[in-house]
Amino acid sequence: MRNIVLTGFMGAGKTAVGRELSRLLKMRLVDVDSEIEGSRKMKITDIFRNFGEPYFRDIETEIIKKLARAENTVISTGGGAVLREENMAALRETGVIFCLFADPETIIARTSGSNDRPLLNVEDPLARIRELLSLRMPFYERAGTMIDTNGKTPLEVAKEIVEIFRCTK
Repeated sequence: MRNIVLTGFMGAGKTAVGRELSRLLKMRLVDVDSEIEGSRKMKITDIFRNFGEPYFRDIETEIIKKLARAENTVISTGGGAVLREENMAALRETGVIFCLFADPETIIARTSGSNDRPLLNVEDPLARIRELLSLRMPFYERAGTMIDTNGKTPLEVAKEIVEIFRCTK
């Protein structure tokens, strides 16, 4: 069975929706950020702080290329994975890509309790979310089927994805 790839901005629901998809479809769930942390024995925030974003993006690409070869897997990517076309090309080879999105206010509500968001460790996180969303939206729109997660439970979003996924085989 083809993979399901979830991408989208942080706080859009990739992790929670991924869990539901994994459960509903009996597919393995893999989170790219968790794989990066495991491979480097270091939190994402520490990788950013110690080595910078370009280094992190290189590791991310390495992990994505490895995971893209899997089968019957839900792959949850980090929010910036779409910035490199080589990431998306690798994921498209074996998967159907869904881009989850939410409005900035929903994102800030979903991420405000976490210190593990290095790109939001700024004075005005809502302004930063708007800025990053504006920069990344063209990449998200090209990535795959857009799925609005505003006001929906992870299960509702997962069921929506399952319906579309079953039609793409």
